[in-house]
Amino acid sequence: MELFAFDDTDDHLTRPTTPPMTEASRLAWLRLIRSDNVGPVTFRQLVNHFGSAAAALEALPELARRGGARARIRIAGEAEVEREAATAAACGARFVAMGEPDYPNRLLAVEGPPPLLAVKGGSGVLRRPAVAIVGARNASLAGRKMAAILAEGLGRAAFVIVSGLARGIDAAAHEASLDTGTIAVFAGGLDRLYPPENAGLADRIVATGGALVSEMPFGWEPRARDFPRRNRLISGISLGVVVVEAALRSGSLHTARFAGEQGREVFAVPGSPLDPRAEGANDLIREGATLVTRADHVIEALAPIVGRRFEPPTASEAGDDDLDRPMDVPESARRRVVEALGPTPVGVDEILRATGVRPGELHLILMELALAGRLERHAGARVSLIP
Repeated sequence: MELFAFDDTDDHLTRPTTPPMTEASRLAWLRLIRSDNVGPVTFRQLVNHFGSAAAALEALPELARRGGARARIRIAGEAEVEREAATAAACGARFVAMGEPDYPNRLLAVEGPPPLLAVKGGSGVLRRPAVAIVGARNASLAGRKMAAILAEGLGRAAFVIVSGLARGIDAAAHEASLDTGTIAVFAGGLDRLYPPENAGLADRIVATGGALVSEMPFGWEPRARDFPRRNRLISGISLGVVVVEAALRSGSLHTARFAGEQGREVFAVPGSPLDPRAEGANDLIREGATLVTRADHVIEALAPIVGRRFEPPTASEAGDDDLDRPMDVPESARRRVVEALGPTPVGVDEILRATGVRPGELHLILMELALAGRLERHAGARVSLIP
């Protein structure tokens, strides 16, 4: 059984207690998460519902059919994931599963954490308290200097620095924290570094005990829509996010928004009102982010949090009850749920109240719709129907 249970044994965070991961189980997890329409939330629901990734894989075609899929769902094959595992090994990377010691603790406390991470480099940095520093790619010299000063100060206080390996602020933060620990999160596969000019920096991160991390498949070229997904991981790994120079509607503001949704601290360095690169950071301060000009400001704000116990989010989607796992549901229940859904996101609890279906039935129906490509999941356990 590969059910997600929890205990209280590690680093102020309740961690999933899964049995030691065999290589066969790891490959089954990889097959499941690499299959079409299986995101992190659906993955967890499938494993909890069927008891293992292997059993869930067998059920996928029928679940997708019942959800109204127009074509047969693509299930990742054994040869496919064995090739990916071989690629990972060839470049010195490994797959770390939820519940294993090297899985970043704070990431467990976000909604829908990736079940598997590809990791290259040291494991020590993944277990330590971390702070993200993000900002403009076309950063000014002053902005890059400030990012470096903050990273050095936080590193001396034993914080790992997390960023996205982009040009500008990200690169400056990584460079300044090589000796104290840094984590670079990729938007594509670990073998698809972006931008290519930072290949040398990525090598130095690994050589100095830092880590490169991605949830995307090896060989995956990063696309524009993959960067928000990466930014969710950057904030999720961290206790707080510091924004240094960010234009309005920049990716750094996405990271700050994710941080707020995940209950992380948000910090911003103020800038000149005449510099467009400072508009986003200044707006964050106006909206309540903590203004910082020194590493001490971040350290003081995080001091009460570092030792606080983190709890993974309570399973807010229906169906995690061990006693309520139907293998099929009445067509009338399926019809009521589909009729209750639309393009506007609604909470799962609202659907339960409106339809009167059992929690386990709703859990199964939502899985079917997700696997059929008809369901979109949103923050706060909300869902919508894809037209």
